[in-house]
Order: sequence, then C-alpha cells, then structure tokens
Amino acid sequence: MADYTPTPEDRFSFGLWTVGWQARDPFGDATRPPLDPVETVHRLAELGAWGVTFHDDDLLATESDRDKAVAAFRKALDDTGLVVPMATTNLFTHPVFKDGAFTSNDRDVRRYALRKVMRNLDLAAELGARTYVCWGGREGAETDAAKDVRAALDRYKEALDVLCGYVRDKGYDIRFALEPKPNEPRGDILLPTIGHALAFIGELEHPEMVGLNPEVGHEQMAGLNFVHGVAQALWHGKLFHIDLNGQHGIKYDQDLVFGHGDVKSAFFLVDLLEHGGYDGPRHFDYKPTRTEDIEGVWQSAAANMRTYLILKERAKAFRADPEVQEALAASRVTELAVPTLAPGETYEDLAKDDFDPDEAGRRGYHYARLDQLAVEHLLGAR
Repeated sequence: MADYTPTPEDRFSFGLWTVGWQARDPFGDATRPPLDPVETVHRLAELGAWGVTFHDDDLLATESDRDKAVAAFRKALDDTGLVVPMATTNLFTHPVFKDGAFTSNDRDVRRYALRKVMRNLDLAAELGARTYVCWGGREGAETDAAKDVRAALDRYKEALDVLCGYVRDKGYDIRFALEPKPNEPRGDILLPTIGHALAFIGELEHPEMVGLNPEVGHEQMAGLNFVHGVAQALWHGKLFHIDLNGQHGIKYDQDLVFGHGDVKSAFFLVDLLEHGGYDGPRHFDYKPTRTEDIEGVWQSAAANMRTYLILKERAKAFRADPEVQEALAASRVTELAVPTLAPGETYEDLAKDDFDPDEAGRRGYHYARLDQLAVEHLLGAR
C-alpha cells in the first residue's frame, strides 16, 4: 500500500487563518478558542507540512503586542524549519474596509490600506516570502449606483502599481498574486474570476510582477471549471500560487477539506498540477467545520495533505496505464498538440486538403471510455 505520509518535499502549506478559524459565522458565535500561531507552526510541522502563511492580523491572535508576536512566530519557524512562502494583508475585517480598501470611495481609506500592505510587505520580505496575495474581498458593491466601476478599476490599478513600485524600490524578491472571487462578502466583487483578473493584469505598469492565486471554491461558486481556469493561468505563465479546498457547487464559499467536494475535479486538478509544469506551493485555504474541536482541527489539516497524496498516486497510475494511453490515442487527445499548419505551410495550403466533413462527422471520439477509465483509477478500481 502506498505511503500517504506528507513530507516537506511535497511543499504543502497552510494559512494561519485556516486551522486558526474559531468557527464564527453570520449565524453563530465561535465554537473554538483562539489558536496561538506558535502552536500552529509546531503542529503543522509535526503533521509534515512545509510552509505556513499569514495575514498581518493573524499573528495577533493571542498576543496583541505586534513585536512580541512576530518574534515568537519567527522563533517557531526557526525551531521547526517551516518556511513562509506567501503572505497577505487583512483588508476586510475592520469596519474601516466596509466599502473596500484599494477601491473604497473614501480616499483616506485607500491611503491607509496602502500603508497597511507596505508595512506587512516589509515583514513578508524579512521572513522570506516570495509571493504576496491580494484578495479583494471588500472591493465591490451591493448596488450599481454606489460604485463607478471604471474609476474603481483605475484605483485598483493604481494600488498595484504603487505596491509593485514599493517592492522594486526596496529590492524585495516578491511577486503579487491576485485572488479572484465572484461574491461574498460583497454582493459583487471586482475581478470575480480568473479571466477578469488576467485581463486586468495586462493593464498594469508591471504586469510581469503580478499573477494569480486562484482558489477551488471561488471559481466553482461561479459555476466555472476550475481545472480549465488553472490550465489557462498556466498557459499565460501566471499561476504564481494556488489555494486548494473543497466546494459543493454554486452556493456560499464552503472552504471544505481539499477533495471533500467535487472529487473528480480534484483528481484532474492534481493531475494538472503534477504534470503541467507548476512548481509552487500546494497551499490549503480551508476551514475546519464548526462541529470540530481542536483535535478535529488537526485531523482535518492532515486530511487535506493525505487526500492530495492519494489523488497524486491515482493520477500517476492513470497516466501510466497502457489502456489509458491507448484510449488517449483513440480519442486523439495527443493530436491536439500538433500544429494545425505544418512547418512552412500557409493558409493557402488549406485549400489543397482532400477532406470529407460528412465522413469525419461520423467518427466517434471515444470519450466515454476514457472518462470511465479516469473514474476507475480515481476510485482505486484499477
């Protein structure tokens, strides 16, 4: 039987806000006490994780003195060997951000948001983070009358341009990753999908410094195919980071354990990440359910990593199966990589083809067999 024990070589990472979530929601108070970030670092290391990430406010979960909290966190990293591959800033909890941060109608709020991010960029650089995620959860509106979206996008661009300039001037080795989401907490959030974010990046002053941090649940909330979105981000060279979790279709953001939602999509996502050229962290942005005590929190953290490793093994077996390889060829999957025009051909050569569209229209692509083989590998039947 395969060994599904995670190791640092797997590059699994967790946000402090994931296992540290106290399970407070709009309808109920917290069911768990605050979790000391130091304890989190040690427990994640024991479970085989490689990295830990944070918002600036996460470090203050049990220690209000920022300097003391940072010093204790740094010592825990040194003691365990965990790294900080990514950091971000909380621009959504405090009431000051109720109309957004970078796109608030209040200019003073926008200026404060930039100062808050720059301060945490200094800490991120100090701790070795290479990616800085920007999730604009409050950048949006509930009514179209409240926000001039064109002006909001101007301000969003201005913020990213300023922050890229700050990183360049400081000499930090940091890239930014935008995290799209369609809604929640705002009625409509700006840059709601991977496609919106990719288009926005092209308008920035330093587009080479800005990529994506797509999240499973965020795209699936919009009814989109997450595997296709990630593939396009890879195609653009913009998959700087990724958030893994589980989601059951179009509803609120569930943040389930990875694979505990659309498991077939998770299977193909792992296959893509493992064979599609992505070499970044496998970051879990999930929330232990409100029903769990602290023991259940750590069990759920381990479940994310174990599920990924199981799917990784299944995907590897799928690709190595001679019957699958034969089915891929029968479905012409590999033929898609062949250029439509041969070397030296032009559009004029297309007129020379002897092609019968009626005959071609009768051909089958045999996808049913291929899909069944994938399901059987996913279920461990092959």
